[in-house]
Amino acid sequence: MNKDFIKIIIAFILFLIAIIINFNNELINNILYIISYIIVGLEIIQNAVKNIIKGKVFDENFLMSVATIGAFAIGEYPEAVAVMLFYQVGELFQNYAVDKSKKSISNLMDIRPDFANLQKSDKIEKVNPEEIKIGDIIIVKPGEKVPLDGKVIEGKSSLDTKALTGESLPHEVQKGEEVLSGAINLNGVLKIQVTKEFGQSTVSKILDLVENASSKKAKSENFITKFAAYYTPIVVIIAIILAILPPLVINGATFTDWIYRALSFLVVSCPCALVISIPLSFFGGIGGASKVGILIKGSNYLEQLSNTEIVVFDKTGTLTKGVFEVQKVEPININKQELLKIAAYSEYYSNHPIAVSVQKAYNSNIDEKKIIKTQELAGLGVAAKIEDKDILVGNEKLMQENQIKFEKCNEIGTILYIAINGKYEGYILIADKIKKDSMIAIKNLKKNNIKQTVMLTGDKKDVGENVAKTLGLDNVYSELLPDGKVKKVEELLKQKTEKGKLIFVGDGINDAPVLAISDIGIAMGGLGSDAAIEAADIVIMTDEPSKIVNAIKISKKTMKIVKENIVFSIFIKVLILILSALGITSMWEAVFADVGVSIIAILNALRLIYTK
Repeated sequence: MNKDFIKIIIAFILFLIAIIINFNNELINNILYIISYIIVGLEIIQNAVKNIIKGKVFDENFLMSVATIGAFAIGEYPEAVAVMLFYQVGELFQNYAVDKSKKSISNLMDIRPDFANLQKSDKIEKVNPEEIKIGDIIIVKPGEKVPLDGKVIEGKSSLDTKALTGESLPHEVQKGEEVLSGAINLNGVLKIQVTKEFGQSTVSKILDLVENASSKKAKSENFITKFAAYYTPIVVIIAIILAILPPLVINGATFTDWIYRALSFLVVSCPCALVISIPLSFFGGIGGASKVGILIKGSNYLEQLSNTEIVVFDKTGTLTKGVFEVQKVEPININKQELLKIAAYSEYYSNHPIAVSVQKAYNSNIDEKKIIKTQELAGLGVAAKIEDKDILVGNEKLMQENQIKFEKCNEIGTILYIAINGKYEGYILIADKIKKDSMIAIKNLKKNNIKQTVMLTGDKKDVGENVAKTLGLDNVYSELLPDGKVKKVEELLKQKTEKGKLIFVGDGINDAPVLAISDIGIAMGGLGSDAAIEAADIVIMTDEPSKIVNAIKISKKTMKIVKENIVFSIFIKVLILILSALGITSMWEAVFADVGVSIIAILNALRLIYTK
């Protein structure tokens, strides 16, 4: 059981005994009150003294100490103990709330690997992950964490990537696929060749992002810190004036009465509700976002998200999968599989992404003996002899140069026209596929009143416009080089209002400069480049653009709770301060205004932790 909780229980029992039994001997009563006070209040007084020595005078420890010692001085023993007792209950509740809000982040900390199984010739050695070098081979057994990023060279398994992406569905991996550190291997044994050292691995970067998230404060947090710095000394001065001046100028006023009012005023004045609940709200928002695979590098970015007006997307790898895939096979006199087979055989020796996509779509063994010769024709395609057939696979220029009659295809993407023995036999359409999630993202951004959605791409104009039209984007700018993207974002930054923010979402190395100049840079972390992730302010681990909407919603909810806490806390404080100064309220109401308001504000902030 928590030692602070035990202290509160013991002090509370002694306090109740003193009140209920009400010994005839006043000395016994007072001793019980003093013991109860020392149990719950000594640490507060010690903290106040330490802070005064350090130059931090006007904090909650100082206010509580002065108010309660003053109450003892004027003989209000029960109220002195009650103030400290309730204050400690509030502190206990605050600690519980902070621990709760840290839980989702501490779950992320569990992804830190304790060891790596390094393969050395014919034996396996358990070593510190930081000792592993690029190119080393590691073994990951079922139930173990993947310690470093790498490529599977043997085995297949299911990986639990929940801590990285927030998604509970297992991720299947096999030979040739990339794996990220921090995932948990669920079943098969994997042999992995390391591609990044521990310091550069995904798990290391995530931990660094989370640990440093609190260092970048939002304006609301900075406001509260500055507010408390000026507010607290002012109320202490007012309390001193309240204790001394009225008895000197008002007939019949007593020092005992006005000192009591001043002490109540001091208890109320403590800005705990604001100082605790505002950072806790941001911390809860960051923690809640991390649970769903959104890593926010600071509370300032969380605050800015709520004012988003323009969202700018990179195309390839962000809105599209960034992988060429065969979308359509259209034969004329032969069947689809035969046309695909001829194209795959012809492109067999090419490493071009288009050739790789054709071979992947064919997905059958290729008998190299049937390939008599192949020749790559720069800017045109491939000429090949497969068994007794002369094959041409390429663009329309290739067909025109060889006087082959063909039907021009007007579809968006890369078109491979195929001719066999000088006769046109059909075409294959290859294109970068739009992510299903992208449509959801754009639709939901518009629902959330985002003024403008824009796409920037280095791709051809017709390809860019087709993607933009399919997704329902407001604007698209195509055929842009990296510096062109920067200039375009600079132009868009001028179109937003003074308070409005522009988000740029990208995943590639060439996106890093644009991510850096945007108000908020969001990187696709699962497949994105290291440079993009470094430059970004927010990282989406699932590569799902729709998570941007989640991030904006979490931001708006956070800011709503922050504003509620600020307005509620200040309103109650001011009301009870006035009533205390007028002598209408006792120290009991003062305790509620301090501890009670803090607890209500903390409970309100806790709502953020249960983000779905």
